[in-house]
Amino acid sequence: MSAKAASRPRAKPKGKASTRGRGKASAPSPLGELVRRISAWIFVAMLVALAVAALAVLRVPQMLGGSLGEAAGEAGFSLKHVEIKGATHVPQLEIYNIAFDQGSSAMPLVDLEATRQRLLRFGWIKDARVSRRLPDTLVVDIVERVPTAIWQNEGRLALIDAEGTVLAPVKLEAMPDLPLVIGPEASRHVQDLSDLTAAAPRLKPVLAGASWIGGRRWDLRFHSGEVLALPEGEGEARRALARFAQMDQAKQLLGKGFVRFDMRIPGKFIIRVSNEPGSSVPSIASDAPPAAEAAPAVPPHPVKPGSVPDATKTI
Repeated sequence: MSAKAASRPRAKPKGKASTRGRGKASAPSPLGELVRRISAWIFVAMLVALAVAALAVLRVPQMLGGSLGEAAGEAGFSLKHVEIKGATHVPQLEIYNIAFDQGSSAMPLVDLEATRQRLLRFGWIKDARVSRRLPDTLVVDIVERVPTAIWQNEGRLALIDAEGTVLAPVKLEAMPDLPLVIGPEASRHVQDLSDLTAAAPRLKPVLAGASWIGGRRWDLRFHSGEVLALPEGEGEARRALARFAQMDQAKQLLGKGFVRFDMRIPGKFIIRVSNEPGSSVPSIASDAPPAAEAAPAVPPHPVKPGSVPDATKTI
């Protein structure tokens, strides 16, 4: 090697840049990166919402859904049959007319909720469930109301349920064996009457009807013709009816010819008898003594015409 070659300076290796005099680059913070991502998501969501709103205004989803539904109908999924369950009193022809009254016969386009709402307009129908059974059947499941009483108001008779819903008109010559409630607002208190008579279950078979008096209290009417005037207030009426049932069981008040029992005044039990000419005052049975010591029977006293005697007893 020559001295000239040895005196040459050595070349610096490539790839190692000098960093002297240059500042180090700072790394991005995690918080700033998160804010940028959230801003991007919000921007994209706003664009999607605007696009959906524009399509809705132009009714694009409805047109696409309607087209797909009609295509399914043409493929065999169209309404051809209606199956009715649970309908006893509602005319089935009416149900068929409602079920087939659709904007389109394609099964995907049958409006189940609208069909149900139209069925609920019938008084007899308490609830209805409408469902599809592919490929071509609509199933209508009916829950009917249970008649509880006959409502007489303004000279008209109607069958009602426990909630007071009018089910159907009733003809006088074809009245069912149900209690008769009388009064403008009596239908709204049928459930209250049912709860009241539960205090004296043994009187239910002999109860013919009830009148809602003055929007405050009940007059009960029995098959044997008597009327029982109960006091105002739910608790007071229940206690009075239970006490009357006990008295009737002990003294046999019903069927003796009395006209009216009045328990409206606390602590008093007022009995009214007939004022018809020739009527007699019925006797109230007492605790019977032994047969050998029984007192002789007292003949009934005739009632004078025009007089209305009341027998009052403080209990």
